[in-house]
Amino acid sequence: MSWRDAVRPVRMQRIALVAPGAHERELLARLSSAGVVELDPVRSDIELAVAADRQPDWSDRELEVRRRTAQATPHGPVVALLGWTPASALSELTEALTPVGGTAVPLPPPPGVQPPTLLRQHGRGRSFELLVQTYTTVPYADVDPALVAGLAYVAMFGMMFGDVGHGMLLLLGAVIVRSGRLARLAKLRPAWPFLAGAGAASVVFGVLYGEMFGPTGLVPVVWLSPVDDVTTLLLTAIGVGAVLLAGAYALGIVNRYREGGWAFALYARTGIAGALLFLALGAVAGGAYFGSGWLLIGAVLLGIAGLVLTFLGLLAGSGGGGAGVLQASVELFDVVVRLGSNVVSFARLAAFGLTHAALGAIVWAGTVALWNSGSVPGRLGAGLVLIAGTGIAFALEALVAGIQALRLEYYELFSRVFATDGRPFRPWRLPADDLEVTS
Repeated sequence: MSWRDAVRPVRMQRIALVAPGAHERELLARLSSAGVVELDPVRSDIELAVAADRQPDWSDRELEVRRRTAQATPHGPVVALLGWTPASALSELTEALTPVGGTAVPLPPPPGVQPPTLLRQHGRGRSFELLVQTYTTVPYADVDPALVAGLAYVAMFGMMFGDVGHGMLLLLGAVIVRSGRLARLAKLRPAWPFLAGAGAASVVFGVLYGEMFGPTGLVPVVWLSPVDDVTTLLLTAIGVGAVLLAGAYALGIVNRYREGGWAFALYARTGIAGALLFLALGAVAGGAYFGSGWLLIGAVLLGIAGLVLTFLGLLAGSGGGGAGVLQASVELFDVVVRLGSNVVSFARLAAFGLTHAALGAIVWAGTVALWNSGSVPGRLGAGLVLIAGTGIAFALEALVAGIQALRLEYYELFSRVFATDGRPFRPWRLPADDLEVTS
């Protein structure tokens, strides 16, 4: 499998399912058993007619069979149903239908209809799919960003939750979830690599910060201490955000091209036009920092190009005319304001990383003060403060870091990667109750 195939949804094939009219029920039974076909929705007029004719002795399964047989299009002695199936399953599906005289006939996709999306299973990395699926269904034409989105999420989480001890607790939690020994956590088992990734990232940043259950001195500071070098941490957070936004724009350009060609990719606010505005903002920051007039001139040129292209794209979407110009102008202003706020929003990586470190420092300072009292009650109190304080800080900061990383992923990154929603591939199956299949 090529890397291009690995990052895009499974290729779907439009099909007509054809069988002799006398074997229509057997066809439906075999389709249900195969579980690789999504049938077109039943038309509303057929739905109403079948519902009106429903008899008391019809089961849900019988009712569904009646719907589908009424939906089938007759062609002489045969009937046909329309649907979608993964292209790789076409030969297997045809083989399953052959005993009842049926077959699956490939058809060209109807214009303007988006095929359903079936994402590929990427081994243990598939747990990252949960991150994307809670936001949207990947459109069929788009690339699947689950892997890079998951890596970005755990990196942002680790930056806000940098502590070797706390990261090890997360890794322990991942092991427990993976083991499946606790029934209450069984539903979380597919997500254990996600939890392990967050724990590993926290350990890495804990080493960089010199934090292990706070500034205990158990690990040395490799890079910086968050409470002592706030400015560097803040600038780094914004730089990390700029890199992630650049990646989001790159994915957005690819997706806009796949959705509507180069014209759409050029004028879309989440395509090349928006990327030019983002590059202009970066050039302004670089010109100001390095004192380069050439960078500032380049920023102006990039900004003008980005503004013009974005405005034209917004104007085309608004329908033109005076009202369209006004709408496009307001939306363009919103695009520019949001761009700046999105970059600054990544400062929360530093803010919550500092908060986490500060809470750890407070717990450790209280523990040390009680321990140095020398009394037995004081030292018992030190142990209680360390355990209770660590537990509270761990629970509170893990929740905050998880939510904030999710917010950055959704509002700052996914809003550029995705422009539309897809629809998931839902294989058709008959209800579970028994039905006697007759010729």
